Amino acid sequence: MADDERSPEDEFREMIRQLFGGAGEIDPDQLSRLSGMQIDPAMMQTVMRHLQDAFAGDGSISWDLTRRQALHIANQDGLAITQGQRADLDQAFALANLWLSEATTISELAKPPQPITRGGWVDATLPVWQELAEPVASSIADALTAALRDQAPEDMQGLVQGAGRIMRTVGGSLFATQLGHVVGSLSKEVVSGGDVGIPLMPDGEAAILPQNFADFGRDLEIPDDQLALYLAARELAHARLFRHARWLRLHVISQVTEYARGIHVDTGALEELASRFDPSEPEELRNAIESGALLPTRSETQVEALRRLENLLATIEGWVDVVTAAATSRLPSAPRIAEAVRRRRAVGGPAEQALGSLVGLELRPRRMREAAAMWQAVTDAVGVAARDSLWDYPDLMPTAEDIDDPAALIARLEARARGEAPAPDAFDDALAELLEAESGAGSTEASGEADAAPDADEPDDDEHPDGRPI
Repeated sequence: MADDERSPEDEFREMIRQLFGGAGEIDPDQLSRLSGMQIDPAMMQTVMRHLQDAFAGDGSISWDLTRRQALHIANQDGLAITQGQRADLDQAFALANLWLSEATTISELAKPPQPITRGGWVDATLPVWQELAEPVASSIADALTAALRDQAPEDMQGLVQGAGRIMRTVGGSLFATQLGHVVGSLSKEVVSGGDVGIPLMPDGEAAILPQNFADFGRDLEIPDDQLALYLAARELAHARLFRHARWLRLHVISQVTEYARGIHVDTGALEELASRFDPSEPEELRNAIESGALLPTRSETQVEALRRLENLLATIEGWVDVVTAAATSRLPSAPRIAEAVRRRRAVGGPAEQALGSLVGLELRPRRMREAAAMWQAVTDAVGVAARDSLWDYPDLMPTAEDIDDPAALIARLEARARGEAPAPDAFDDALAELLEAESGAGSTEASGEADAAPDADEPDDDEHPDGRPI
C-alpha cells in the first residue's frame, strides 16, 4: 500500500514498529499525517521521544523526572531569599535555640539552621520522597505493563512482549512525573523542614522557607517576629529530636515503607481504563494516577500499619508541641499560633492531600492532641529530664496504650526515679520462663551425664582396688 493510501491507524502502528524495532528517529512526515486520529503531532513527538529514551534505558524508574518536574514548579516564582529575611530568621533561630535549651535536655544541633528556598527544599527532601514512593511506583509500572500487554491487538503481541521493559519504564516515568508535580506543589505550602511530620531533611538540619512564611501568617494577624520565633522553636525541636534519637528516623521511614509495600494497583480499574483509553485524551491516565483511582481499598494489614504509623507520628509531634509550648511561653501569641499549626496539620494543604491520593498515605497524626496531653502529664509528674530520657532507646518510647492512659508510664518513671526495679511486664515474664526452662533442661542434662559416668573412686569390675587387672 502506498504511503498516501495508509490510514492514520496504520501510520501510528508503523511508528510503534519503528520505535520498538530500534529504527531510531521517527519520520516527522508521519507525525503530520496523524490528524485523522485526532492526535496532536507535537504531543506525539514528545511522547515518542520519551519512548525512545525509555527504549535506551534499563527498565528502571527515572527519578530524575521527579526532580526536574518538582524544581520546575518550585522555581516558577524565582524568588530569592533577601538579606532582610535571612537576618530576621537567623535572629529568630538564635533566640529560639536559647529558649529551647530551657525546655528540653536534648542538645543543640551541630549544624546551624538556615533559611531555604523552595527549590532548596526540593533538593534536600527528594531522597526521602523517592524512598517512600518507590514501592507504589513499582506497583503501578508493573500493572501498567500487564494491562497494556492484555489490551494490545493480537498482531502486535510480539512487539508488546518484546517491549515489556519499555512499557514498565514508561509507566514508572509517568508516576515519577506525577510525584514531581506533587512535591513541587508541596514546596509552595510547607513552612519548615519538619512541617510534614516525617524526617525529610538530612539528619541534623533545620530550615524555614521564607517564601511560604509570609503566606502562613497573612491571615493570622500575629506579629511576624512572634510567628518567626514560634516556628523556629518548633522546627528546632523537631530536628533536635531526630538528631538525638538516631534510631527514630529509620523507625519512621520503615513504618511508612512497610505500609507502602502493601499497596497494589487495582488491575481491574487499570484494564478498564486501558480498554477505553483515547490517545487524544492523555490526561485521563494522568488524572487516574493522581487521584488515587488505581489504588484499591486498604487491606486489614494496611489499616493496622497505618494505625501504628499514625500513633508514631502523633507521639513525635505531641512531644514537639509540648516542648515548643514551654520554650515559647514568653510569647503572648504562642497559644494562637499553636492552634493554627495544629489545625493546619490536621487538615493538610492541597498538595499534601494530593500526596495522599498518589501514594495512598495520609501523613496527618490524628491523635496529636492526646499525645501532647500525655507528654504534658509526664512532664508535670517526673520533670523534663525523665521525660526526654524516653527517647534514649526504642523500647522506652511511649506506646499507643500510654497515649490512652499515661498513668502506668508515669508510675514506671517514678519508680525508676526512686531506684526501684520496674515491675515485670508480659515480655519480662515470657523471657523469665524461657530462661528458667533452658536452665532446667541444662540441669537435667548435666544430672543425666553424671549418672551415666562411672565413679572414679569405685573400681571397675575387672580391676583390683589398687587398679591392677584381675
